[in-house]
Amino acid sequence: MPAAASADHPRSSGEIQTTKPGYRPRAGGGYNARAFRRRNNKENRVEQTTANKLRHFPVSWFATVMGLAGLAMAWHNTRALFKAPAFISATLTVFASAVFVLLAAFYAAKFVKHRDEVVKEWRHPVRVNFVPTLSIGLVLLGTAYASVLPDLSFWLWAIGSGLNLVLTLYVISFWLNHTGFQIQHMNPAWFIPVVGNILVPVAGVYHASAEISWFFFSIGLVFWLVLFTIVIYRVIFHDPLPERLVPTLFILIAPPAVGFLAWVSIMGTVDNFGRILYYIAFFLTLLLLTQVRRFARLQFFLSWWAYSFPAAAITIATLRMYNHTGHPVLHAAAWLFLVALNVLIVMLLVRTLRAAQRGEICVEEK
Repeated sequence: MPAAASADHPRSSGEIQTTKPGYRPRAGGGYNARAFRRRNNKENRVEQTTANKLRHFPVSWFATVMGLAGLAMAWHNTRALFKAPAFISATLTVFASAVFVLLAAFYAAKFVKHRDEVVKEWRHPVRVNFVPTLSIGLVLLGTAYASVLPDLSFWLWAIGSGLNLVLTLYVISFWLNHTGFQIQHMNPAWFIPVVGNILVPVAGVYHASAEISWFFFSIGLVFWLVLFTIVIYRVIFHDPLPERLVPTLFILIAPPAVGFLAWVSIMGTVDNFGRILYYIAFFLTLLLLTQVRRFARLQFFLSWWAYSFPAAAITIATLRMYNHTGHPVLHAAAWLFLVALNVLIVMLLVRTLRAAQRGEICVEEK
């Protein structure tokens, strides 16, 4: 009996038991096959998740470049307050450039692999207005590099300006030919193509004929006045904006603030019309600051980046205005706006990274 028991028990022969007692491998290695299938399924889920993220990668991501480039330009203009180290604005400009390249690579990959989604985005009554953020990012980077790398600045500005003209023609043609627009589709994001045109003269006066600057400025100014009236009518007399689009109210600040910067660049001084543009932007900033509790209660969306560039635009405009007038109120406002802009950008970066980790970014909109 002991001998028989010893023969049946693997440990008695010096072997090491590697499986649970009573386990019998299935024919064909079933245990390993299940492990392989689990691992393979996990890899497939990761691939599907990545593919879905790319499929739903929105063109509005380029609004982050607008905010970062605006922050870099704000630091470049701080000489009216104090002599900030040049490396701060230079580092921010390089960072904004790197973000642009990364986003452009992702969007190009989306175009190659999910062209149907790109077409759908470009034909959407709301999302189509974010398409020019791509060209505006180039114009802003060209403007940010103007005093550091003038040759690079020229090419970024030239490509961005030409592309912005093409995209403006596309978007406005889309507006004219779309048959399903309702007043609820109107929101401040419609200003985005306008902002791109008004922005061109800021660096355009250094890179091209003054007539080109006047051309873009005229387009932006006239369409801003028209769209401003419609947006105010829509906000006051119709249904509230969807929560996702409420942050776009800050875009109201951008056209007059950027218009002031463009006008001063063209004219070379702050005249009475420049003052009108600046103080309209300043008033709209004060008006929106009274709504800060409303903005703070909103759920985080990528559209929160709509806060960033308008905040940068009014900060730069205030720095320029203070540099011209030396008024103490503008001095205090410039400091306040500059500090708030830096806090805002840091907060947006943190919230964006946190949302990305949670898988809340690049998902299908309901």
